[in-house]
Amino acid sequence: METNVLYYGDNLEILRRYIQDESVDLVYLDPPFNSQRDYNVIFKSEAGRRSDAQLLAFEDTWHWGPSAEATYAYLTNTARHEGRVPDTVSSLIAALRKGIGENQMMAYLVEMSVRLVELRRVLKTTGSLYLHCDPTASHYLKVIMDGIFGAVNFRNEITWKRFSAKNDPHRYGRNHDVILFYSRGPTMTWNVEYGPFEADYVEENYRYVEPGTGRRYRLSDLTANKPGGDVDYEWHGMRPYKGRHWAFSRANMDKFLEAGRIVFRKTGMPVYKRYLDEQPGVPLQDIWTDIRLQAGSRERLGYPTQKPLELLERIINASSNPGDTILDPFCGCGTAIVAAQKLQRRWIGIDITYLAIAVMRARLKDTFAIEDVPVVGQPTEVEGARQLAQSTEGRYQFQWWALALVDAQPLGGVEKKGADRGIDGIITFTDKHGELQSVLVSVKSGHVNSSMVRDLKGAMDRDKAAIGLFLSLDEPSKEMHLEADTAGLWRSEVWKRDYPRIQIITIGELLAGKKPQLPPFVMPTYQQAPKVSAHADQPGLFDVDQRLKKVAEPRPHDYVAENDS
Repeated sequence: METNVLYYGDNLEILRRYIQDESVDLVYLDPPFNSQRDYNVIFKSEAGRRSDAQLLAFEDTWHWGPSAEATYAYLTNTARHEGRVPDTVSSLIAALRKGIGENQMMAYLVEMSVRLVELRRVLKTTGSLYLHCDPTASHYLKVIMDGIFGAVNFRNEITWKRFSAKNDPHRYGRNHDVILFYSRGPTMTWNVEYGPFEADYVEENYRYVEPGTGRRYRLSDLTANKPGGDVDYEWHGMRPYKGRHWAFSRANMDKFLEAGRIVFRKTGMPVYKRYLDEQPGVPLQDIWTDIRLQAGSRERLGYPTQKPLELLERIINASSNPGDTILDPFCGCGTAIVAAQKLQRRWIGIDITYLAIAVMRARLKDTFAIEDVPVVGQPTEVEGARQLAQSTEGRYQFQWWALALVDAQPLGGVEKKGADRGIDGIITFTDKHGELQSVLVSVKSGHVNSSMVRDLKGAMDRDKAAIGLFLSLDEPSKEMHLEADTAGLWRSEVWKRDYPRIQIITIGELLAGKKPQLPPFVMPTYQQAPKVSAHADQPGLFDVDQRLKKVAEPRPHDYVAENDS
């Protein structure tokens, strides 16, 4: 199975077609759902509505329609799913439809259920799945996931505090998301993650401060209640308390003393100096308040559902190892993919909008200098591009795909879709004295004529744009080329070169490798992601100091709680 690849299309079809059984170590998914909508809207009956159950780009909207009805029939009819759906899931879905009706919530749950069944199929027996959602639907999803994965494989309901505070005049502020954590089976990959000690714990337990270094430490008992080898001896005139034994051999006690880790009490009894800064911290709990994507963070790309990179790193570190395969079937702007690449995992990303694919490719390029990420499902020839343009929501998908071919940003950013006054995208570059210049891009998937070129010219004059690109799926006419020629040339004072002011390029030419004629100082298409360096989770082979410290230092369970009286 190919990894480090993006798939464009419906993740249900891609899972069934490309992703093999038990081939993935970790699944993270953050399926869109508009938690800010009123419950009266989410649960309003949509009987008779003809719109399909579908997700429009960056609009967290699901509707009950023919697709949801067909998916419901698949989930509840053994003859259709042929045993691929557990009976418990069929019963739960039928009961939920009876209980909450045919509405956006039910459409969301039906479409999620069929995908979760497939995601369990592709997980290895030691694999795990993290479903990121919110309190609007988390309780329904947990019941469904109990049916799919088995209640015994539920691990945690993680509460992630994503905002410091939210103002709501009619209820308590809603400032958290829910992450449901399940394993495929009883044995799973698990690496303990640690969080910081709380301040009051530090003050109470690490109350000594070392002069000169300022390092906090505590004093720990060096005796044990059971013998473990040669541990009954006199050391510096002292023996263990009555009924107890030394916790370490004489040789290790000598090493601790030589390293300055032994303190002698007034009684002469030795204790071990344990530094706060050498402790891993508190094993991570199921309420996470320490990770936030701040408003002014350089990490922000302007993508409405973006999650912090640190959040995904935590999940990936805990439930996978370097070299494992990570799958995100609702990629969005690709934070899980970036985290996987950084942590030396293999990855697979899927998204149903080409704009998300373009954002991910740009992010991987900016972050890791990966120039060409394979995309399965994108058009590679004109007929495929024509099919994309004619598909459901194809107009916008075709536009975003075509704009990506020339590295143009959709007009209005990543949150808006559709044309704006006949202009679909923009490219910016700098020229003399660092002045910002613009290239307007118009994308046409249907019949084209010379009036459309005149419209582009008018928009360029209105916006004082330097250059215009006219991207056409169909072949342009001679009249269109003549209209473009009359627009003249634009001269770069930096490069001392003339560029055609209006350039007509067909999709076929772009697929064949033709590029528009633009000055080199082109600005980034999307908000640039900061560069990061991949790193291993463990010390290197030659990190001698770290390895020696792990060997020589007493383990936490080797001694009892201290008595400082």
